[in-house]
Amino acid sequence: MKYHIPVLQKEVLEYLNPKPNENFIDCTIGEAGHTFAILEKNKPNGKVLGIEIDPEVYKKSRATDRLILVNDSYVDLKKIVGQYNFKNVSGILIDLGFSSWHIEKSKKGFSFQKDEALDMRFSPDSNLTAKEILNRYSEKEIEKILKKYSQEKFGKRIAKKIIEARRMKPINTTFELVEIIKSSVPLWYQRQKRNPATKTFQALRIAVNDELNNLRKILPQTLKILKPGGKIVIIGFHSLEDRIVKNFFKETKKEKLVKILTENPIKPGREEIKINPRSRSAKLRAAIKI
Repeated sequence: MKYHIPVLQKEVLEYLNPKPNENFIDCTIGEAGHTFAILEKNKPNGKVLGIEIDPEVYKKSRATDRLILVNDSYVDLKKIVGQYNFKNVSGILIDLGFSSWHIEKSKKGFSFQKDEALDMRFSPDSNLTAKEILNRYSEKEIEKILKKYSQEKFGKRIAKKIIEARRMKPINTTFELVEIIKSSVPLWYQRQKRNPATKTFQALRIAVNDELNNLRKILPQTLKILKPGGKIVIIGFHSLEDRIVKNFFKETKKEKLVKILTENPIKPGREEIKINPRSRSAKLRAAIKI
């Protein structure tokens, strides 16, 4: 079995600095790599409240006397904390990356390297899928998604080709979409290190799961839940997420609500990227509640 490698684990522990008997929240528990590292440090009585939106990923972890598991969206953080009466929170972690399982095993079309249905939902309760966007949205709406959520420079051309392709037949699979993207962009763009479909897939995933709005909604909640001196650690994977976190920390610093612990984002070192290439775009920011 392949072991899940949590991104920036050493740095997460450094900034959260878990001590015995302290309580923490992992808002995106995923395959629980970070959580188990925290549970090692906050023994014997410290607890972790772990939240996971995807029911399939949620089933992969097991609750213990010190690990409370919740299958829900972190958007409802304040409500979840109230429901479980989870108090004296010393730290909150939000890892905004999606797990290896989503790419390799979910069969939800997150990867442009697998021929799968264009779903991309983290939660089956959501009605919107990538297929719905590609086959129902207008050319202008698709172009806007590609430009807004991934700064795709060929967004206009890709949107135009999507509309042309779906007039012939519905776009159902990832490979069909990849072919449309390839036919939309210049040859030099296809020959770059990064796959030409990367940005389109990112934009669709963000749109389907409303990721940026959800991030904006959770950030103010974290400060209401943390006790004074509690830390918030956030790992983002693209500039849009990172900007939201950076601006939130700047605003709350002005209001004297937090002290920023990372003036510049912390990035993985060469060794970590070698072991886990998916970590290369990770950026960690941390702050402490005053």
